[in-house]
Amino acid sequence: MIVLWRETAESRRAGFAVSRQVRRAVDRNRARRRLRAAYRTARAAAPARAALVVIAKPPVLREPLTALTDEMRAAFTAIPGARA
Repeated sequence: MIVLWRETAESRRAGFAVSRQVRRAVDRNRARRRLRAAYRTARAAAPARAALVVIAKPPVLREPLTALTDEMRAAFTAIPGARA
């Protein structure tokens, strides 16, 4: 998983993308749903004023959701900025 971010004046927002390395559209949609589910539990760790893009790679489909959430929370914690 790759997390890109940019500081903004507006409140936090997030977008989700899935790499074409995940071949089938069904799997890409499932990966996107898993990212959104992990984001819902980890979003408190993200800065309050940031635009986030989370990009999924093929391992997102194999990792347990708790591991995915922990990885996302760690990535959000590394981003500087005030938390809400």
